[in-house]
Amino acid sequence: METFDSAKRLLHEAASSFGCEEVELHEADNRILAVDIVADRDYPPFNRAAMDGYAFRFKDWKRGMRIYEIVEVIYAGAQHKQELKKGQCYKIMTGAACPDGTNVIIKSEDAIEESDTVSFTVDRLAEFQHIARRGEDVKQYEIVVHAPQKCNSQLISVLAALGVSRVPVYILPTVSVVTTGSEVVQPNLPISHFQIRNSNQFLLRSLLKKWSIIPKFCTHVVDDMLSLQAVLMEALKNKITIINGGVSAGDADYIPMVMKRLGVEVLFHKVSIKPGKPILVGQTTSGGIIFALPGNPLSCLVTFTVFVEEYLYRSFQYKERVIYKLPMLESRSKKSNLTEFFPVKIHPSDGRLCMLTYNGSGDITAVLGADGIAIHPHDITEIVQQSCIYFYRL
Repeated sequence: METFDSAKRLLHEAASSFGCEEVELHEADNRILAVDIVADRDYPPFNRAAMDGYAFRFKDWKRGMRIYEIVEVIYAGAQHKQELKKGQCYKIMTGAACPDGTNVIIKSEDAIEESDTVSFTVDRLAEFQHIARRGEDVKQYEIVVHAPQKCNSQLISVLAALGVSRVPVYILPTVSVVTTGSEVVQPNLPISHFQIRNSNQFLLRSLLKKWSIIPKFCTHVVDDMLSLQAVLMEALKNKITIINGGVSAGDADYIPMVMKRLGVEVLFHKVSIKPGKPILVGQTTSGGIIFALPGNPLSCLVTFTVFVEEYLYRSFQYKERVIYKLPMLESRSKKSNLTEFFPVKIHPSDGRLCMLTYNGSGDITAVLGADGIAIHPHDITEIVQQSCIYFYRL
């Protein structure tokens, strides 16, 4: 049986890039950026007016001039036509380019305009006041966005500003999702007293969707070895196969035997964690990877979060996965020498982690309202109140 850390190392060794492609900017949401993005020019590309106001030469102010002739109005996107002479100014709008030589702006609220002249109600100025200077945000050829990085709304906005219309991203892997169990039925079908609904199929589809991955193959199969073998022969054609259920040590847990029949090389089977101990991970002869996750809802979520997503991060070329750390609101004890995972919520007023109450890994509401999955290390018996612990954000 592998430890949690050794199992992760095996996943890191198995991970490799899915390759790269370009997508249109409007299709880049949640895709993983594959190439560093550099600035095509300075930003701002010119000295930009940060306020509606009046732009003039600071040296005129230092000479004692307090009344200025307005020679031109400059709007955003327009180029000035007249050059300033001594004692002259431009009326300028926010976002407009400040002509060479103008190096101070007094905002409109501090000005008194009469006919073609303007005076001001302020006594002190600073050079480049209310002017965003060329290149102060980003210099030309500077790396603005480092890859890999998920393309969220903020990043996409920056890409658009940089003129990136086609975004280099990592190719999404083809994925199969196979849920198992003779007692499991789809949510829209009639259910008997001794059956349960297939929540994990929808959990897995939703978790994959956060990576913009839509399963290419998705089905449910009963606990029958020949049926499982037939379904998995088709499922394993994809890059990643996620199987849920049938991986423990019960009489109807056929997944390990079927994997052997199909020539799958087992990377590890069973990890010293709770919940999720029975997890099996293997590789096909064609380089695909199989994650056989336990069937209980919390076990399914935990093993996807800490193993499947770990593999995705490495395959998308992340050097390190961000794991968060916050103090605990209360203490937590354990008796096992396993690494334990438990659902937590971030307290809204003080930011500490609160444990959620649940009745074991089969509890369908165990993670309802959870902000993350916290880690109780194998070698720590008690997490004391106020001590900081690591957790995976959901």
